[in-house]
Amino acid sequence: MIRPRIDSRSGVKASSPLRLQDNYLVGPKITIFQYAELAVFLFLIAKFWDLQIKNPQFYYERAKANSIKFVSLPAPRGRILDREGSVVVDNHPSFRLILVGETAREDHLRAIAQGLDIDYKELAARVRRLKSQPRYVPIVIKEDLMPADLAFIDSHHEFPAGLMLIPTQRRRYPLNGTLAHVIGYTGEISENELVSLEFAKCELGDVIGKFGIERQYNHTLMGIDGQRQVVIDNRGQLRQVIGDKPAVPGEDIQLTIDLDLQAVAELAMDGQEGALVALDPRTGEVLAMVSRPTFDTNKFAGRIKAQEWQEIVENPDHPLLNRAIQAQQAPGSTFKPFVALAGLETGTINDHFTVNCFGGVSLYGRYQHCWARTGHGPMSLHNAIVHSCDVYFYTVGSKVGIDEIARYANMAGMGQKTGIDLPHEAIGIVPSMEWKLRKFGQKWSEGETPSVAIGQGALTVTPLQLARAIGGVAMGGIWHHPHLLKALNTMEQPDVGSLNPTNVRKVVGGMNGVVNEDGGTGGRARLSGIDVCGKTGSAQLASIHNLKGGAESDLKDNAWFEGFAPCYAPEIVVVALLEHGEHGQFAAPIVREVIKTYFDKKRGISAAAHQGASADR
Repeated sequence: MIRPRIDSRSGVKASSPLRLQDNYLVGPKITIFQYAELAVFLFLIAKFWDLQIKNPQFYYERAKANSIKFVSLPAPRGRILDREGSVVVDNHPSFRLILVGETAREDHLRAIAQGLDIDYKELAARVRRLKSQPRYVPIVIKEDLMPADLAFIDSHHEFPAGLMLIPTQRRRYPLNGTLAHVIGYTGEISENELVSLEFAKCELGDVIGKFGIERQYNHTLMGIDGQRQVVIDNRGQLRQVIGDKPAVPGEDIQLTIDLDLQAVAELAMDGQEGALVALDPRTGEVLAMVSRPTFDTNKFAGRIKAQEWQEIVENPDHPLLNRAIQAQQAPGSTFKPFVALAGLETGTINDHFTVNCFGGVSLYGRYQHCWARTGHGPMSLHNAIVHSCDVYFYTVGSKVGIDEIARYANMAGMGQKTGIDLPHEAIGIVPSMEWKLRKFGQKWSEGETPSVAIGQGALTVTPLQLARAIGGVAMGGIWHHPHLLKALNTMEQPDVGSLNPTNVRKVVGGMNGVVNEDGGTGGRARLSGIDVCGKTGSAQLASIHNLKGGAESDLKDNAWFEGFAPCYAPEIVVVALLEHGEHGQFAAPIVREVIKTYFDKKRGISAAAHQGASADR
């Protein structure tokens, strides 16, 4: 311990060495602090000078910009027109309620949800999700406000200042599910869709096409959204609307659909489960397309309720399935004309080749039954098509072989997409030796060929594929790609196959007899003064031994009919599929009504008469 010492001359205690050292260190520290304080002061003075004297306007504008937010003003979607320019899908003025810049209290959200008849949990979840976004995103509370909604909002001034009504346009779709599977519907973009390249230019809250034509031509129909500039204060409250930048409406598009034919087809298919397609085989234009059961597209025009969505997606009849392009079913006897054509084109048979039908035939160690258990007797090509003799086509198919059958089926477009301008088209199956080896790692058994030759086995098609296929055969081997956008007429290049016109004429002649000769299976499609060709088909869904007295009605045969007219210069081809319809003859009258409407319209007869006649049937 160091003790203080006393100076002998002054009597004052001298400082210790440690005290001297402390004084020596403190002095410079105070000096450094004083200089730092002076530097900060000078910095603040300089910034004050820059803000208030040198560049006040610049910083004022930047501060103002920090409080300005942009609210999207949705662009009206383009209209959808039919082939004659009639409006199929339009818009009507509406309002959208959004929340701008402020997170509403829970009690406000509950009151808003109750007053506007929306689900509180969904609303609260949407608010939480969008408020977590790094970018500023206004929250859509409700679309398409009704007068009662507007009155409710106007009468509740205690709600957040950030609530804002935005003028918008809501889709107006045809009633009763008409054209639902063709047109589709719109909806708010999902988070999964937002990250896809298809919607790279879209933002949260945008309304996009979700299904059908609305999805296929979304970017044409969408237009460019406008903007509303608003001022948000530092507490997140809306203070002022500065101005609007108008939206640019989307473009109209014109379809190939004929509304008169569509109306008759819709009515003829009412109460059925299945599909109908009408094409112009000369161009590939889709004149009518129906899928049943259908759904109400107007429910999707705003934000569909969760309960309504669940009811649709959980419906065992699958109303969202577009059976015209997605139902992959065995074509049954409607496939026989293609087998006949393959036999003629390969030289395996000629039109005089005859098979004696006794009600069945033994092939490859198995007895194959004809649908006529008592037999048809001697059958040549023409009569075999007219009476749809299974024994004849079992025999011809076995002689031609599975790969040649597949070659002509593929030529006609089966087993591949038609290329129609709709999303999610199914492919179907055309079996062959290569297909079975690739699919199952097994060799093809010749005993499987007879079933394929009558349109059964592994063979599946969609109604649209079958319509295109038979229309192309009737055109002599020219298969146009089906399309719904009329503008595609000038862009479409058909597929062309090398078919002998004489052979085509023989097959078409048989189909003429199906409708117009006594005993033909398609007599219900006959029309006075109109040369209609056709072919019935009944496709088995399960072995007859599995049907316990017919109790399992969902396993009844599917009924098909393919028809076109005039026979040797076709202008229209129509295919109808009735799921569980049992016999193709029941599908024939539906096809007849559509063909009759087409030709009566050409003669200037109103389609209203046909709609009334269909309703009376």
